[in-house]
Amino acid sequence: MISDETVAALVIRPAEPGEAEAVAALHTRARATYYPDGPPPSDFDWTDAWRGSIERPDGEVLCGVRDGEIVAIASFRTPEGEPADTVKLYQFHVSPDHWRAGLGRALHAACVERWLAGGRRTAVLDVHVDNRRAQAFYARQGWVPDPEHPPAEGDHHLILRWTPPGE
Repeated sequence: MISDETVAALVIRPAEPGEAEAVAALHTRARATYYPDGPPPSDFDWTDAWRGSIERPDGEVLCGVRDGEIVAIASFRTPEGEPADTVKLYQFHVSPDHWRAGLGRALHAACVERWLAGGRRTAVLDVHVDNRRAQAFYARQGWVPDPEHPPAEGDHHLILRWTPPGE
């Protein structure tokens, strides 16, 4: 059940480079939930990748903090080759032990506020085909399959597009 108290206790702010390890840990926990057989083995350094995302001058990483703990994260920027009014949501995760509490909706609203303030009128993202929970969440936020990029045979991601309501 969504609690107004839970959402009210959430502080959404830019992530700091020193928080990359906590952000990477949340990302890893959330990511593990949508692989039916567990995430594929990897030597990839997510902490280093998140530190790079946090420090990028052309992007933003927002984190939702509740009771001193990072419980939600979002990373976005204008991707190369896209119009300046388009933003790509690269990562969006809520800690699994905080699902269904309204934190994702609050973080998404903060992202939209930033996008619109920055003149972005379109957003895109890739979502894993097995991540039905995320697909349902994005649909509730107004995301739809991108008609210009239908899924290719054997692709493990769907491309979704968001525009402000009424546009």
